[in-house]
Amino acid sequence: MVEAMNQFIKGMDVSTLPELLGLGAKYYDQGKEEAPLSILKKYGADSLRVRLWNDPYSPQGKPYGAGTNDFDKLVWIAQEGKKLGFTYLLDFHYSDFWTDPGKQIVPKAWQGMDADGLEKAVYSYTRETLEKLGEKGLLPDMVQVGNEVTNGLLWPLGKEGNYDNIARFISAGIRAVREVDASIPVMIHLDCGGNNEKCRKWFDEYTKRGADFEVIGLSYYPFWHGTIEDLSNNMNDLAARFGKEIVVAEVSMGHTMEDYKEYEKLSDSERKGMATKPHLAEAVAYPMTPQGQADFMNDVMKKIAEVPGGLGRGFYYWEPAWIPVPGCGWANEESLAYMNDPGPGGNEWANQALFDYDGNVLPALSVIRDFKGEASEKGNQ
Repeated sequence: MVEAMNQFIKGMDVSTLPELLGLGAKYYDQGKEEAPLSILKKYGADSLRVRLWNDPYSPQGKPYGAGTNDFDKLVWIAQEGKKLGFTYLLDFHYSDFWTDPGKQIVPKAWQGMDADGLEKAVYSYTRETLEKLGEKGLLPDMVQVGNEVTNGLLWPLGKEGNYDNIARFISAGIRAVREVDASIPVMIHLDCGGNNEKCRKWFDEYTKRGADFEVIGLSYYPFWHGTIEDLSNNMNDLAARFGKEIVVAEVSMGHTMEDYKEYEKLSDSERKGMATKPHLAEAVAYPMTPQGQADFMNDVMKKIAEVPGGLGRGFYYWEPAWIPVPGCGWANEESLAYMNDPGPGGNEWANQALFDYDGNVLPALSVIRDFKGEASEKGNQ
C-alpha cells in the first residue's frame, strides 16, 4: 500500500455525515460538543471511507437522500479529513444509489448501453473522477472498484454468473486508476465476510479473467455473515490463496436494541426500523450493549491483525456517526422510485453507530483507540 496507509487501518465510513450535520446532528465527548471527525480522530481513527454515487438526484433534480453522495459531498469529506490527517478510501458504487448483493442498478445516464458501452463508461467515469480529484489535491489513498460485487455489478449484463462481463467492468475501473496514479492500491469488495466458499469461488473466477489488484475487501456484519470464527477462517484462507491484503471494508455491531422512533419523528408506516431485528440479534454471540459492541470490535481487530503474513490490514466501521436525526433515512420517495422499492425509509442503522442516540461517544471508540495491533507480529511469523 501507499506509505500513508502502511499502518493498521482504523477506518470510518462517514459518507452520510454532511447530510447529518446539515440536519442538525450533534456529537459529544464527555459532555462536550465537538466536530465528529475530530472526535473520531482523537479516538484513533486514521482513515475515512466515502461512497460515490454517479447522479443521486431524480430527473426533477430532487436529492435521493441517505447522504446524496455526489462528487461535491466526496470533496467536502475528503477536504475535511485531510485537514485532520486522515487518509481516505474512495468507494465507487457505479450506480445512482445503493449497490449491494440485492441491487446493482445501472446509472440513469448509462441505461440502455451494451457491455462495450458499460465498459467504456466505467473507465471514463472512474478516470474523470480521479482526474478532478487530482486537480484539487485530493486523490484517494485507496480506490474500491464497485461495492459489494458478490453478485456482480451493472445488472443485468454484469449479474452473477456472467464472470466475463463482471471482470470487464471491474478491470475497466482498475485500468483507469492505474492510468491516473499507478501507486494507488485497488480494492475489490465482496459482502460475505463469513462465507469462504462463496468468496473463494468469486475470486477464483475473477482472477482467471480480470486485472490485478492489491486488496480484498469484505463486509462483516455478525447478524448476517456468520460467526467471528467464520470471518477469521475466510480472511486467513483468502490471504493464503490469493496473496492479497485483507481489509474488512464494512463492519458494525449494535450497542442497544432500544427503539429510536421518538428521535426519527416518523410514523410506523414511514420507518423500516433497525436492521438488527430481534431474531438476528439473538443469534449473535455478543450482546447488543455498549460493552458487547466494544468487545466485538476488540475481537474483530485481533482477528484481522492475526491474518498470516501481516496481510490483515485493518477495517472501516460502517457509518459510526449515523445517529437518528429527523430527515436522514436510508431512502426517500425519489430514491425508492429509482430502485423500484416499496420502502419504507427511515434509519436502519442508528443502534449500530459509535455514538448513542443523543450523540455521545460509546465505549467501543476507546477500544479502537487503545488497540495496538500486537497480534500483527504473530501474523508475520
